[in-house]
Amino acid sequence: MTWGEWGRKFSTIQATKLIEQCVEIGLTTFDHADIYGGYTTEAEIGRAFKESSISRDQVIHISKCGIQYPCKERPLAVKHYDYSKKHIIQSAEQSLKNLQTDYLDVLLLHRPSPIMDPNTVLDAFSTLKQEGKVKNFGVSNFTPSQLGLLQSDIDLKWNQIECSLTYNKPLFDGRLDYHQTHKLETMAWSPLGNYFKDPKAKSASLKKLMQELAIKHNATEDQLLLAWLLHHPANIHPVVGTTRIERLKKAQEATQVQLEIQDWFLLLEAEKGKQVP
Repeated sequence: MTWGEWGRKFSTIQATKLIEQCVEIGLTTFDHADIYGGYTTEAEIGRAFKESSISRDQVIHISKCGIQYPCKERPLAVKHYDYSKKHIIQSAEQSLKNLQTDYLDVLLLHRPSPIMDPNTVLDAFSTLKQEGKVKNFGVSNFTPSQLGLLQSDIDLKWNQIECSLTYNKPLFDGRLDYHQTHKLETMAWSPLGNYFKDPKAKSASLKKLMQELAIKHNATEDQLLLAWLLHHPANIHPVVGTTRIERLKKAQEATQVQLEIQDWFLLLEAEKGKQVP
């Protein structure tokens, strides 16, 4: 999301270099969406992949559709969600064109719509699957009840949700429970939460504990935040938003940080400011 207009505004050369660096260190899944950069970033990344030395079978492409976002590229009257069969298929086909590929590994419905018809979604997904344009399907930001509405007929593989130490509601509101019960894989966007963005997110006790655990585990604070998520049995896949290769390398190394159970609960307690119930 932050590679293009909504962030670093990478040139094709810069994006190509970062793609190759990511794959070199084993980060091979790329998370796209049609709306990123006001419907411009996906095609920019596609051009960068075309210029790179990376073959299609080395990477996994995820994209999202459904949000109709008013912007220069689409001067719409109102932001809304379109999960008609026509729009889902056209969006997927546009993503294929943008990324210069024959198939998407995963297509997600970007956000739930209050007027979504599961039968229409099933029809669109079935067509894309039969035509070989999308291998797997999922959603993003869906609640358990919204997932249940779709899962009665559709084989969903993923739900991408906001989840972090500083936004830990999914651990307690049934979302991760539902994922595990129904064999849904979890992606977590904003996996560092607002720890580095909002000074209020860091209480003195949390900051002190993070410093102590950083020394104990020979890890950085961002690695500890990722390790906290990775410790959860839902097998959470963090969607890391940084565009800096140094921080991406650190994120990759966070998989080697093994928190002890008391470390995990100490972090949760420090974030909440009280003992867990």
